[in-house]
Parts: sequence; structure tokens; C-alpha cells
Amino acid sequence: MSYLNGTKQEVKTASLNGKNWVLNEQGMQLVEEDRDYEANARESEKKNIEDAVRSILSNVGEDIEREGLQRTPHRVAKMYDELLAGYEVDPVKLVNGALFDVDYDEMIVVKDIEYFSMCEHHMLPFYGRTHVAYIPSEKIIGLSKIPRIVEMFARRLQVQERLTRQIADLVEEILEPLGVAVVIEGAHMCSMMRGVKKEHPRMVTSAMLGSFKENAMTRNEFMQHLRQTNNSPF
Repeated sequence: MSYLNGTKQEVKTASLNGKNWVLNEQGMQLVEEDRDYEANARESEKKNIEDAVRSILSNVGEDIEREGLQRTPHRVAKMYDELLAGYEVDPVKLVNGALFDVDYDEMIVVKDIEYFSMCEHHMLPFYGRTHVAYIPSEKIIGLSKIPRIVEMFARRLQVQERLTRQIADLVEEILEPLGVAVVIEGAHMCSMMRGVKKEHPRMVTSAMLGSFKENAMTRNEFMQHLRQTNNSPF
């Protein structure tokens, strides 16, 4: 992707004699690509967030010039850059080819994956644990990639129901397994700090695909894994 005359365009580029060239209908043209475009755009986005935070602070009655709040807009903008980083993650790059041919057709369960996400309704956190299982058909995925997939979708404005389904759908798309199961447990600050103000309720959502949806014994085996307590010292 290149930027010509300030416009984002799909063009073919090449490097020759240490210089950047663009290939178009007129042939090869030497261009000076705007390498700072994305950095400048990101800084503009952060500034907009900082301005919005200052407006909120002022409108709730705070003095935005007092010492404790002077850098709060900057901190909040930086925080959102981290909490909502999932929008910038490319699933293909995340998996990075970590798919392996293994002669194994039994259930694989990765459970107790901690996650933190942001409710899209009130922009308050919800958090808990995710459990993912799949039955391979031909390939398995590197162990670390399952938690990374959870993290990618959690680091967005979400509802738990969508988060559950997105994880299941991506695992199915990548692996084409015999079945995928995802169960998420969540505690939602939007119902703990405000509204009904109840501390202990936990929400549980599930997505069952393939053999997990069609076969009760397979589904029960997965749920049995979730009920087991891990007493291993390792």
C-alpha cells in the first residue's frame, strides 16, 4: 500500500538503486512514499481521544489543570491503545504458519485462558476465563496460538456472546477440524459497579460447532474436562 499525492492507493512498488519506484500505467515512476503517514494518523487519533477525555473531565466538574489530572488524557489515550489493540491484529500473521500435520484425532482442550475485554455498551471491563476445544481432522495448531486468538478478539469493544462465537469461528476456519467448542465465563463490571450492582453473578456463554454440536457424548466429554480440578503441581 502506497500513498501518492496524499491519497491511499493500491500500487505495485519496487526498490532499485536504493530508491523506491511505483509501477503504474505510465511505467515506472520515482516516488517519495509518505512513510510517516500511519504514524501521523495514529498521533491524530490519540490527540482526538485526549481532547475527548478533557471534555469529559471538564463536564463532570473536574479541574483539568490540577496536578493529578494534567496527564490523565494522555494516559487514557495510551491505555485505549493497549486495551483495544485487537483491532490491529492480523489473524494470518498471528497464526504465522503454526499448523502441523499430526496423526491425532482425539479432543484437544485448552482451558482456563484468562481474558480481559471491554463491554461495548458502557465501555467498562468484563473479564474471566475461556475454554477452547477442538477435534483435529488433519492439522493441529501451536499451543500458544489459542490464547493469542482469545486475546485478539478480547482486546476490542465486545459483548461476551459475540466474543465466544468469533473465537469458535476463527478456530474452525483455520483448522477445518471435526468440531470446535468454546465456553466463556465472565464477570461484568457494568452490572457490578452500576445498574443492578450485584457482585457475584457470572455469565456463561458457549459455541458448539461440528461434532460438539451434533454429538452429545463429545459435548459431555468436553464439559467433564471443564469440571475437573487441576491438582497437578506443574
